[in-house]
Amino acid sequence: MIRNKRFFVLLAIFVSMTIIMGGCNMGAKESMVSEKYPEKPITVIVPYVAGGGSDMIARILEKSAQKHLGQPLVVVNMPGGGATIGMNELAAAKPDGYTIGVVATSVILQPLYGQTRYHYPTALEPLVNVVSSPAVVVTLAEKPWKNLSELVSYAKQHPGEIKIGHSGLGTSVHITEEMFAKEAGITIKQVPFRGESEVLAALLGGHVQLMGAYNVAPLKEHVKSGTIRILGVAEENRLTLPGFENVPTFKEQGINVAFNFWNGIAAPKGMPAAEKARLTAGLREMINDPEFKKNMEELGMSVQYLGPEEFSERWIADNIKLTKIVKETGIAELIASQKN
Repeated sequence: MIRNKRFFVLLAIFVSMTIIMGGCNMGAKESMVSEKYPEKPITVIVPYVAGGGSDMIARILEKSAQKHLGQPLVVVNMPGGGATIGMNELAAAKPDGYTIGVVATSVILQPLYGQTRYHYPTALEPLVNVVSSPAVVVTLAEKPWKNLSELVSYAKQHPGEIKIGHSGLGTSVHITEEMFAKEAGITIKQVPFRGESEVLAALLGGHVQLMGAYNVAPLKEHVKSGTIRILGVAEENRLTLPGFENVPTFKEQGINVAFNFWNGIAAPKGMPAAEKARLTAGLREMINDPEFKKNMEELGMSVQYLGPEEFSERWIADNIKLTKIVKETGIAELIASQKN
């Protein structure tokens, strides 16, 4: 009996030591993984065409990746389907930290417009927010309205006469324009184009009287030459970008609209904690690098770094807000009718 007791005591001690040693080995293994990551280049999916704002973010991050991550970034453009082609590829990728993507507010918007292969807000994992881009309303300098108040007065006297161009149905800018029209109580005709360069050409050619945009860089020279005038910015505060500091906000002009859109970096859901911590730490250093901020400013984009937790909170808050806006403005029904 005593021998049996001794045997079980020794067995219990052996099992306990095995578990403890196993746990230590596992911790050492996890530590080794996080220390080695990344061991190869990281693919960055951009679900938009080359040359756009999202693409430029990836290209400029690419320049400092070796310095801050020890491995290069490989940028792959996958445009189409309102960004769903690239986001589908990102959501389906292995969550090992070697495939990430540049995402915009469309990650929230697309599932609101109909069935998508993945529900992106839950299939993807927010890593860092990079830039924030409020929409602006632009007109030709020769037009009679000098501010939003004068524009609203004119639109009320000439309902349906004014056309405003934007970069596509259901885009961030389209939503801002619908919010503006609803809040101001005016009727303006929405005219979709395939991109902001086409909208600007239509404005300069007199085919539309207004333009909605969230990338102000292409507007800079036209503002400087006096060809166009920016009537307002849909932001809580005025822009700090050089050359745009004097543009009044919508709220300053009595229009209660303030909503900016963003670009950030996301990964497939389920990325290991150690790799995620290493990757987000490297991205934080890259985004807060003075050279990166300078490059973004030259492109007309304001850097607004948010870490994983803050960025995740923003996804949740914007999902609630945009769901409400899309329903109230009737954009979802409009897009559904276009698809049918």
